[in-house]
Amino acid sequence: MATRTDAPTRREQILKEAARLFAERGFHGVGVDEIGAAVGISGPGLYRHFPGKDAMLAELLVGISGQLLTGGKRRVAEWGGDDPEALLDSLIEGHIDFALDDRPLITLHDRELDRLRDSDRKLVRQLQRQYVELWVEVVREVYPPLTEPTARSAVHSVFGLLNSTPHLGRPGSLPGRGVTAELLHRMARGAFAAAGA
Repeated sequence: MATRTDAPTRREQILKEAARLFAERGFHGVGVDEIGAAVGISGPGLYRHFPGKDAMLAELLVGISGQLLTGGKRRVAEWGGDDPEALLDSLIEGHIDFALDDRPLITLHDRELDRLRDSDRKLVRQLQRQYVELWVEVVREVYPPLTEPTARSAVHSVFGLLNSTPHLGRPGSLPGRGVTAELLHRMARGAFAAAGA
């Protein structure tokens, strides 16, 4: 979900390739030599950047949960306060960027979260809960009749919809990033509107 325009660091390259390979073949189906080869270094050279595959997995899953929360908080902080619908649209756009640009991380989360150490898994869940609650507050501003539990269920449902991107086919089979993003946005707003009706 990076918005930087400068070249990725070696560490970021390793994480990106590790995410792709883990998503394609599973955590245990990929060796450090393969990850190293994908970024042009020897497998043992990875140990200059990470203690092992477990550390890569933890950084990927804790990292993306933290990035989503930080991005959501930034959008709330930048919001002028007079148009909660615009803030909801901004949150949806940010999550769509993640869902389209970081599809391997969604697959990785679904398949490999249980492989994390307990402390890392708890941190991922804590960050995710904070991210959900941030959305719940905004959704309830846009749709005041929604109770907190109903708004929370709606947020989780919309996340499920947006995070379905790994199941939409190969990247080249989608109708184009812009068209797909617009479709996902309309569907997310439609789901919230249906919940708030």
